[in-house]
Amino acid sequence: MFKEPQALRKARVYPQGEGLPQPQSGHRRDTPPPPSLQRCRHEPGVPARLSAARPALPQGSANRTAPTRLAPYGLAAGRVADRLNESEAGGESRAGAAANRKCPGGAALPVSRRPPMGTRRQSGAVMAALPVLALLLLLLAWGGPPAAGQKRKEMVLSEKVNQLMEWASKRSVIRMNGDKFRRLVKAPPRNYSVIVMFTALQPHRQCVVCKQADEEYQILANSWRYSSAFTNKIFFAMVDFDEGSDVFQMLNMNSAPTFINFPAKGKPKRGDTYELQVRGFAAEQLARWVADRTDVNIRVIRPPNYAGPLMLGLLLAVIGGLVYLRGSNLDFLYNKTGWAFAALCFVLAMTSGQMWNHIRGPPYAHKNPHTGQVNYIHGSSQAQFVAETHIVLLFNGGVTLGMVLLHEAATSDMDVGKRKIMCIAGIGLVVLFFSWLLSVFRSKYHGYPYSFLMS
Repeated sequence: MFKEPQALRKARVYPQGEGLPQPQSGHRRDTPPPPSLQRCRHEPGVPARLSAARPALPQGSANRTAPTRLAPYGLAAGRVADRLNESEAGGESRAGAAANRKCPGGAALPVSRRPPMGTRRQSGAVMAALPVLALLLLLLAWGGPPAAGQKRKEMVLSEKVNQLMEWASKRSVIRMNGDKFRRLVKAPPRNYSVIVMFTALQPHRQCVVCKQADEEYQILANSWRYSSAFTNKIFFAMVDFDEGSDVFQMLNMNSAPTFINFPAKGKPKRGDTYELQVRGFAAEQLARWVADRTDVNIRVIRPPNYAGPLMLGLLLAVIGGLVYLRGSNLDFLYNKTGWAFAALCFVLAMTSGQMWNHIRGPPYAHKNPHTGQVNYIHGSSQAQFVAETHIVLLFNGGVTLGMVLLHEAATSDMDVGKRKIMCIAGIGLVVLFFSWLLSVFRSKYHGYPYSFLMS
């Protein structure tokens, strides 16, 4: 390939009439020029700087100026013409100079396709800057808008917590409507749990269980609010049906009272709904459920109840009065019938489920909100109502009375007529009340195969 002499690169001036440099050995000197050069050479109108721009030849090479010898150096000639145009046009780009060097017939001189030095340097700078730009874009993507969004989320969360803390300082159980529930309980962000009681406390709803459950719920919330471990990790709220019926519709809820835990992360699961009919609504049972779902242990502190001490004092006063009045005759303390009656009452109370009611705190009965029907017998063998305890107590007492009558009819010294009446009455009481007791058992234990008189 032809190399431009150093003197030619420095001078950038080519005398008029001199030919191009001598080609290197190995190239043919009789190669005809391309048609484009021949036309530009012989046709008029070719720019003077192109026709006269021929580099100087070495000494003794004047006979090598024939235009037929330009063909092997088409690329070199184009390069020389480019540099002449660049120096004369005051920095005109090579691409622009090449675009202007066209012959009148439309053919262009062969030029070099190598980009200018300045363009190459600019391209190199751009390529070197690409990694830096990519790094900046990556930093903006990870540290720009998300950081602003995280800051805004923290501000919203702080406002919600401050609002709940302000309400909790005034009332342990926060009353909510639909808007407050959606904004503070359902909408994120939220780093706190909310225990919500869905109830119907208005008098026209006639929900006795709701009022009883509300008393226990207030005790639980007050125990947490005034304890030394109180934090903003958990809040207690209430949604009344008449104040937030849209919330009941949103949750597809058709019964009250209902307790649901809305955890700090995620949606409520199956265990976040309190099993009221199984566990009752006593504050202690609610506290155990809250500890299981939120890891927050609440020590239930009930307000002082003076009914027990008063009853105990009254009992002691009665016993003391009897002893004082009948101090000389204490035979009543040896009365077997009195002690047997007291023991029988205690046994009947314990076998009917009074202790279970004291521990679990179940509702007295359940009223169906759709049909209005009141159920006094719970349909599950794992729970019971207070009214059910009284019914079972009555049935057990009837069976016991029938057995006592049968015993007296068989062992007493009364006449035969009275003994027969006592025997018939005893049999009737046993049969009737035992049949009812068995039917209650069948309704709670589904699939029990036996029945007596009643199904």
